[in-house]
Amino acid sequence: MTRVGAIDLGTNATRLLIADVADGRVDELVRRTRITRLGEGVDARRRLLPVPVTRVRNVLSEYRRELEQAGAERTLAVATSAVRDAENGEAFLGEIEWSYGFATRLLTGDEEAAMTLRGVGPLEPGTVVVDVGGGSTELITEGFRTSMNIGSVRLTERHGGDWEALTAEIRSHLPELTAKRLLGVDGTTAELAALDAVTLPRLEAVLDWLRTSTDAERRARLLQPDRSDVIAAGVLIVREVLRHLRLDRISPSERDLLDGVALAAAALPEPSEGEAPPGAYTCC
Repeated sequence: MTRVGAIDLGTNATRLLIADVADGRVDELVRRTRITRLGEGVDARRRLLPVPVTRVRNVLSEYRRELEQAGAERTLAVATSAVRDAENGEAFLGEIEWSYGFATRLLTGDEEAAMTLRGVGPLEPGTVVVDVGGGSTELITEGFRTSMNIGSVRLTERHGGDWEALTAEIRSHLPELTAKRLLGVDGTTAELAALDAVTLPRLEAVLDWLRTSTDAERRARLLQPDRSDVIAAGVLIVREVLRHLRLDRISPSERDLLDGVALAAAALPEPSEGEAPPGAYTCC
């Protein structure tokens, strides 16, 4: 058995899983989500900006203390859409690796989808996994995977409250695909489940509420209040995926990308001290 840490440096959230891994099984001990909005401004400027980077670093400091207290033997931090798109993304990862002692890995969209599938485990025939992120959305089956540059942060920054433009862009990316079941592994799906809105009619009711509610009203009902300004875009992505697949329900998953990262972390070699990686302290 190996106790590991898995960190997802996402466009919208920085997430942590501490787990015991043995024989391909991941036993969760701690799971955390903090909205840090690392991808703020990346779609337009193609750089990670200093303020979002500071938010992430502050959260990583908390996570590192928790990992040490839990006795994690090794930690893998993966980066996805925002870091992929940023000119200074690799330098940022070098700084994270040097500052916190985490192994880091920049995932391509295809690798992100594959690691998510590994975390979720074998799928029932006809199941499509959807992962709505801040910068990208993945659709995954046992034999197909795609990563689309539509995410809740990216679309909100591009279109604001223009839901027609949001919907049109989402539809333009959706691939030909058939399904019997949609499995959601993301924060948007978790919010919908908490709002009792996993069926298409209930989801539409939530969209009606989002259209007329104030930010304070949204924050009061969400699991992650700091998701309030981008939640509508995330829900629109889920709605359009359901419509496209001709399904009327999304099922929330208890396992996701972090579980796949934990399995990868368990296979890492023992950590060792070394020279600062290229780019350390030069990202922002």
